[in-house]
Amino acid sequence: MSLPNAPVSASQPARTTGARLVVDALLTHGVERVFCVPGESFLAVLDSLHDETAQIQTIVCRHEAAAANMAEAVGKLTGRPGVALVTRGPGATHASIGVHTAFQDSTPMILLIGQCAREHLDREAFQEIDYRRMFGQMAKWVAQIDDPKRIPEYLSHAFHTATSGRPGPVVLALPEDVLSDACDAVPGAPAYHRVAASPSAAQIAKLGELLEGAQRPMVIAGGSGWTPAACADLQRFIENWQLPIGLAFRFQDTLNNDHPNYAGDVGLGINPALAQRIRDADLLLTLGPRLGEATTNGYTLFDIPKTKQTLVHVHQGADELGRVYAADLPIVSGMPELAAMLAELKPSSGKLAWAGAAEDAHRAYLEWRKPRAIPGDVQMGEVIQQLRAHLPDDAILTNGAGNYATWLHRHFSYRHFRSQLAPTSGAMGYGVPAALAAKSLYPQRAVVALAGDGCFMMAAQELATAMQYDLRVLFIVVNNSHFGTIRMHQERHYPHRVHGTGLTNPDFAAFARSFGAHGETVERTEDFLPALQRAIESQLPAVIEIRMPQEASTPAATLEQIREQGRKMRGE
Repeated sequence: MSLPNAPVSASQPARTTGARLVVDALLTHGVERVFCVPGESFLAVLDSLHDETAQIQTIVCRHEAAAANMAEAVGKLTGRPGVALVTRGPGATHASIGVHTAFQDSTPMILLIGQCAREHLDREAFQEIDYRRMFGQMAKWVAQIDDPKRIPEYLSHAFHTATSGRPGPVVLALPEDVLSDACDAVPGAPAYHRVAASPSAAQIAKLGELLEGAQRPMVIAGGSGWTPAACADLQRFIENWQLPIGLAFRFQDTLNNDHPNYAGDVGLGINPALAQRIRDADLLLTLGPRLGEATTNGYTLFDIPKTKQTLVHVHQGADELGRVYAADLPIVSGMPELAAMLAELKPSSGKLAWAGAAEDAHRAYLEWRKPRAIPGDVQMGEVIQQLRAHLPDDAILTNGAGNYATWLHRHFSYRHFRSQLAPTSGAMGYGVPAALAAKSLYPQRAVVALAGDGCFMMAAQELATAMQYDLRVLFIVVNNSHFGTIRMHQERHYPHRVHGTGLTNPDFAAFARSFGAHGETVERTEDFLPALQRAIESQLPAVIEIRMPQEASTPAATLEQIREQGRKMRGE
C-alpha cells in the first residue's frame, strides 16, 4: 500500500516510496495514460497508480511490444512523450521494438523498466539485464535510478531529453527495492519545457536569397516536431512563393494532400515524375526530415556527399546535418520556430521564374493517385478511395510495414494534421497497437488500422485490449497468404525459388468474432462498402478481411512482372 506524503511533524520529514515519487513525476509532467504489461518488478508503481485513476489511465496490453508501440504512437500524435511500463528481462526485450521505432522516427517516448533489486545486481539474477548496454544505441539516454531521492531529477531529465532537439526515446531502469522501500519525500521538479533552436535572421535571409536566384526550387517537408500552427505557417510559405512541395516518407499528413501545391509523397514507391522533378531541381529546401534511405529512394535521388542541387537542410538535431549530405545551408531548428519565420518571408516581386510549377506537380500527383487495375476481384486502389470518401477528414489511419501499405500511401488523401501513423523504421506489427493508442487519445475520431496478414498476426492478440477498453477501431486485414514484401524481393533476386514466405491464416472475421468483435470478409470490390457500413454500425471493434491473390503484389507491378525483372537482372 502506498505511504502517505503528509508530514508527521515539523522536525520529521514526510515519508513516501520511490514508486509514489515516480507517479508524482508522471503527474507533474502531464502524463494522462501509461501502457503496460504487469510484472512483479514494478508492483509498487501499479499500487501508486491505483490512487490516481482519475488522472492517469493504465491500459494493460497483451504483449510488451504493443505497449511500447502504443507509447510511441502517443508521442507521434501529441509531440509529448508516450509512456510504457514493462517488467525486466523478457518484458524489456519485447518492448525494444517500440524503442527502436521511436529512435528512427524521432518520436518522444519514455520506457520505464522494472529492474532486479539492487542487492542482486551483477549476479545474473532472475531476468537481469544491463539496460545501458542493451539500449545504448537505440535510445537518446539510458539510465538506472539507484537512489529514490533522485527520481524527480531523473524523470525531469528524461522528459527534457525526449522532447528537446531531435526527439527520441529515453529508457529508465527502476530497481524494485528503490520503488518499494520507504524514503524521505523530496520536492519534485517543475513540468518539463521543450528546448529547441531557432534559425538566425541571417540564415533566413540567405534562404530567401537562394530562392530569389532559383529557377526550379522544390520543398520536401516532414519529420517529427510539427504542430498545427507550424503546418499552417508552412502552407503560407509555399503559397507565398508558389512552391511545389513533397512530403517525406510516412509524414504525408504535414500538409493537406488536396492542396494545389502538393506534389506527392517522397518515399518508397515514389512517383517517377516526382523523383525526376526532385532530380531536376536547382534548389532543394528540405524542412524537417532526415535524408534517410526511404526519403532518398535508397540514396539515389541525390549525389553523396554533395548534391547537384543547392541544398538547404533544416533539422532539429545538429548531428543529422552533414551525416550523409553536405548542405549548402544547414540550419538547426525546431519546426515551429522555422515555419514561423518562413511564413513572414516574402518574394521581393510578384514574378517568379517557376510560376506554374506547383500546379504542374499537383496534376502529376493526381494522375499518379488514380487507381490502376490489378489481378483479382478486389481492386485495392478503389477500396482505398472508397474508404477515404466515407471517412471524416480527421480520421486517423495507421499501418505497419508491407506491400499492402503502398496502396494506402498512393491512393489515400490525408487532409488533417496527425492523421497518419506509420513507422519509418519499417516495423511490422505497428498498425494495430498504434490504432488502439490513437483511439484511447481521441475516442470521438474514426481510427482505421490497415494491416497485411503477416503484420496483423504480430499484434492480433491486442483485439482483447480493444474489447477490454471499448476501443472501437476498424482493422482492415489485407490477406494474400504470404509475406508480400519479402516475396517481392525474393522473386526479384531469386526468381521461381519461393521458400519461407508463405503463410497459413485463420478466418480473420471468425477470429474477430471469437473476441466479441465484429467480423467481415470481402472478396470483391463491390462488397467493401456494405461491409464497411456494417462494421461502423456494429458499434464494436471490427475486422474486415480483404482476400487478395498473391499475384497482385503492388499497385505498379504483378509478381510475374517482378520475376521478369529478376530474370533480366540475372541475364536469363
